[in-house]
Parts: sequence; structure tokens; C-alpha cells
Amino acid sequence: MSDKKATLALEGKDAIDLPIYSGTLGPDVIDVSALTGQGLFTYDPGFVSTAACKSNITFIDGGKGVLLHGGYPIDQLAEHSDFLETCWLLWYGELPTKDEKASFVANVSNHTMVHDQMTMFFRGFRRDAHPMAIMCGVVGALSAFYHDSLDIKNEKHRRISAIRLIAKMPTLAAMAYKYSTGQPFMYPRNDLGYAENFLHMMFGNPCENYKVSPVLAKAMDKIFLLHADHEQNASTSTVRLAGSTGANPFACISAGIAALWGPSHGGANEAVLDMLGEIGDVSNIDEYVARAKDKNDSFRLMGFGHRVYKNFDPRAKVMKQTADEVLAELGLENDPLLAIAKRLEQIALEDPYFIEKKLYPNVDFYSGIILKAIGIPTSMFTVIFALGRTPGWIAHWHEMISHPHKIGRPRQLYTGPAKRDYLALDKR
Repeated sequence: MSDKKATLALEGKDAIDLPIYSGTLGPDVIDVSALTGQGLFTYDPGFVSTAACKSNITFIDGGKGVLLHGGYPIDQLAEHSDFLETCWLLWYGELPTKDEKASFVANVSNHTMVHDQMTMFFRGFRRDAHPMAIMCGVVGALSAFYHDSLDIKNEKHRRISAIRLIAKMPTLAAMAYKYSTGQPFMYPRNDLGYAENFLHMMFGNPCENYKVSPVLAKAMDKIFLLHADHEQNASTSTVRLAGSTGANPFACISAGIAALWGPSHGGANEAVLDMLGEIGDVSNIDEYVARAKDKNDSFRLMGFGHRVYKNFDPRAKVMKQTADEVLAELGLENDPLLAIAKRLEQIALEDPYFIEKKLYPNVDFYSGIILKAIGIPTSMFTVIFALGRTPGWIAHWHEMISHPHKIGRPRQLYTGPAKRDYLALDKR
């Protein structure tokens, strides 16, 4: 905090002094809460210039391509850490000790099963239901099974709910996939790592032993880690808004899943695969790049540039290396669709048009390629995003509930009719 102030001069009224606060990193913020008492609101569509909360979880500097969790750069976490350790970091703000990590991993592993009655929920959906529709329902329904940890004012209850959500999300996600294929659900195995267990439940079957490739498990873990949190994005803000009402954590995470389902938020890597399919062949790339440069053409290259990052997406650097490792492991270096992606990547990194506009490949560009190579259908891409983002959502919910907060209540600029009298039906 600081003693700095901004003065707002209003015609015909006294000037208003507004406090200016400084965080550890990032721009200063002007506290405009006093304006309400003066009969004024601010107008900020999309809340792009509004800090709705204080948080010590994640920091982003889009101009410099920086992403920090608890102060730790994302590239260092991706190289040296793993998903479950990052979950701990997001919740507690510090990296765990060796004993703390071992205990946490064991705790998560022992909570991966879901209540057997949950299988009945899946039967209520059509086989061709979108997996995100299923996830919205079954995650919210967890609150019907775990009444023993719904006191949001009790920190122990919040911690138990967090572990349950992180542990059961891979199980529910894999069940959603298995249901769509008509295959039997696979039980989780406590002897497998987090990402390894997810792949086992996705692709294993009771008829034969499925051995998970360490390379693919490592890639999956990195995808989860790189999506674990991204500050006050649309879905995280939705979780906070729902949580501000006192809603239980399962309902709040379900709300986050619904927000993530939107193609402008969580569907970007699916859009990348659709774009590659539309281009069809390497020989067509120049035509589509020219169309992307044409302001009068509606075609856009998906997976390039980012709303927040005006530089290279720091997550994309890690994901690019992972993509190369996965393609080599699976012998897919010559896959036609992936060949298009490689050529587009090369153009984006060398073409002056892309460099000038800073349209670098982002995390969605590479994650879509990796997931396709592993054999995960595009309908599951956003589900995997939700799985990875769960610890970030639950950490932000916990942070808000742990401190005094107000129920979220955005204001509006009303542009409808002024007051008018009701007319009887026969006089209209």
C-alpha cells in the first residue's frame, strides 16, 4: 500500500481524492470504491481495467511474457516441479518440503475414487453428450455425496474439499470419455502417478494390461501444470463470483467449468485442430497465411497471439519442447496435420508480419498438437483444460473465503426506457 492519491475532478462538484495502492509487482491501482457514495460508478466493459480483488497466488506481466506462481517463474516450475507440487504451491504459497509433498501426493492418490452411485449420473446423459456438459453436472453433484466437508468457514473442510476435487477430476474426466465410447469405466490405481493414472483410466481396459509411456505421462503432467492457474481470467473470476455468495466449492468449480466451456476461453486448442484440418495440406499454407493478413477476410490463424501476452507466451516455450518429445516418442514427425503446424510455427517465428504484431504461437497451439498425438479427441480438450485449472480455481476460492469479502455485484450503465406508466392491454 502507499500514501499516493489520485484526484478526480468533476464538473460542478467537489474533487474526489482516491487512494492509489501498489502491489508487489504490476501497475498501481486506484481505489474507486468511494465513488458509490457520490452517486457514481465506473464504466469498464469486460473489467479489463479493474482489479476486483487482492491476490498473492499468480502474477502475469503480458508485455514481458512473465508468469509467476508464488513468485516462481513458470518455466522453472515446468522444468523442475510437477503438477501436484504446483497444486500445493498455489494453495499454500510456498513449495512443500519433502515430507509435505509425499503426504500430499499420498492423500490425493487415496481420494481418486468416486462414489459408486456417481456411475448412475452418467447413464442419464446421451452417449453423444459433450464431455463438458457432463462435467458441469457431475462435478456440481459431488456436493450431494460429500456433506462432511461443506462448511466453507472451516479451513479443514476447505482443504478436504480441495484434495477431493484435485483427486477426483481425472477420474470424472476419464469416465466422461469412456461413457462416450461405450467402454467400461476404469478404476484409478493408487500406485500410479497423477498424469499416469489419468492416461490409464482414459485408454486402459479390463481385457488387457495398459502400460503408460513415461514420455506421454510427463507430457500430460506438463499440460496440467501449465494450465494450473492464470490469474483473474474469466473462469477464475466466475469461481470467485460464485464463491462470494457462500456457495459450496463443488458448485463453484462447476461454475468455473461452465465458463471455461466458452470457445473464447477454453476452446482455443480445439479451434487450432479445426484450423489445421481446414488448411488440409502444407501446399495450402501460403494461401491461408495471405488470408490471415487480409483485413477483409474473416479467416484467422488460431493459436497465435494472446489477449494477455504481448510477447511470447512463456508456457508455449515449454510446450514446444514437449510437443517435439511426444511426436518423436510416437513416431509422428511426418504426420500431415502436424506438418502443417510445424510450417505455420516456422512462418510465425520468421515472417515480419507476425513478428511485428507479436503473433507468436501460444500454449494452445502446442497443447492441441500434443493431445491429438496422444489420441485424445478434440471434444476432451477443454475437459483436460478444466482438470489442469482446478487447483487454480480452488486456490482462488480458498483465498477469497479466508478473508473478509463482499458478495460480487457489478454495476451497469442503464440505457433502457425511462420510467413510463403501464398501459392496459386494450389500449396498446
